Amino acid sequence: MTGGDGSITVGILGFHDSRETKALSNAVEALGHEAYWLHEDAIGIDVSSDGVRLEPDVDVVVNRLLLSKSTTPLEDLSIASCYAAVRPVLNDPRNVLFAVHKHATAATLAAAGVPIPHTYLATGDAKLNEERHTFGTPVVYKTAIGTNGGGTWLVDHDRHLSASVDDRRAFIQEYLSEADDHRDLRVYVVDDEIVGAMYRYAPAGDWRTNVALGGDVEDATDELSQQAAGAALRATRALGLDYAGVDLIEAPGGWVVLEVNPTAGFRGLFRATGRSPAAAIARLAIERAGGSVSEADVERLTHELDGTPPEDAPSSVRDDRVPVVGYTERVTVTGLSGSKVVLAHIDTAADTTRIDPELAREVGTEPPSVLSDDATPRVDVVVELAGDRRTVTAIVDEDTETDTPLRIGRDVLRDYYVDVRRRVSTESGT
Repeated sequence: MTGGDGSITVGILGFHDSRETKALSNAVEALGHEAYWLHEDAIGIDVSSDGVRLEPDVDVVVNRLLLSKSTTPLEDLSIASCYAAVRPVLNDPRNVLFAVHKHATAATLAAAGVPIPHTYLATGDAKLNEERHTFGTPVVYKTAIGTNGGGTWLVDHDRHLSASVDDRRAFIQEYLSEADDHRDLRVYVVDDEIVGAMYRYAPAGDWRTNVALGGDVEDATDELSQQAAGAALRATRALGLDYAGVDLIEAPGGWVVLEVNPTAGFRGLFRATGRSPAAAIARLAIERAGGSVSEADVERLTHELDGTPPEDAPSSVRDDRVPVVGYTERVTVTGLSGSKVVLAHIDTAADTTRIDPELAREVGTEPPSVLSDDATPRVDVVVELAGDRRTVTAIVDEDTETDTPLRIGRDVLRDYYVDVRRRVSTESGT
């Protein structure tokens, strides 16, 4: 549906409210073309013997589906596949299927000669634990699909591991010794070019470097080594991705690729480097559909990150509200042995989340690899609150109330609005 003036209509496919989706839409408009946010209330796809008709009609689609956060990832990916049947889609859903699964990513990269850590996945517990002993101690244990550090543990003793966690396949990965500051490298690639790179540092008391978990960032663009840059570019090519955030870690033999994220966030990179990939992705989409843009405008917009809601955003997004939680909430707690739904107390007065010892034992939590100076027992647990999953290092507290065996503190609540008038009761569940 290219306009008579040569304008291109770009669809931004995303079912989650994210700053990146808004930034991409705004970048397309700023480059002189038209953008539609393809959210769940906006999409219609008519298929008949006459062909495929899209509502709204678009010339090209930017795929921003956050599959690792979705409860129906295959169904969401199928929507992207409907678009891919008739329009260019960046990233192509067939390639995203590999990239979103961490072990499939590792297999693809290894086959292409890209350096990776040693990993092992088994579909049965016995085979996984038999091989686990060859990895030494500690070993990284993670779910094959996950984001923001959710479903990732560092196991430092010979405990029994399950081949799945919370209905998701899990695998083990070689732990590569890091410096005391627990640093890794994120390189953002668009159209076979590096937009920027940053070092990510783990927050105090943790070994995971995810920005969403409170990690710090530092610009690494100008000092990016040729070997690290080459590994990031080769990884993106091997997976057939138009754009990606490539995570690497420095091993004794050089940089190796940990993960490749086909919908990596922009905020940490912009904070570290002052550069956003939104304009480069928008340019690639426009050019893929036969349009053109001003290179000067792309360079200017690279130094901006406009996350204001576009005009076609759903009403809940236009209000620009953060997720709301009540004084008590029903949450899912996941450890190495399984998951349990419990009633949690939302405690805005507490710095740190606390967990009842019996609940910690029941779900099979793991002590974090980095402990504070005090002797307070702490464990890593995955908490799902208001649809978002994240790994939290919680204090084991015998004084936690029986009815609310989890007290969620400000280490989690910084991304939520707390309405103390709203409560979930143990009797009614509402």
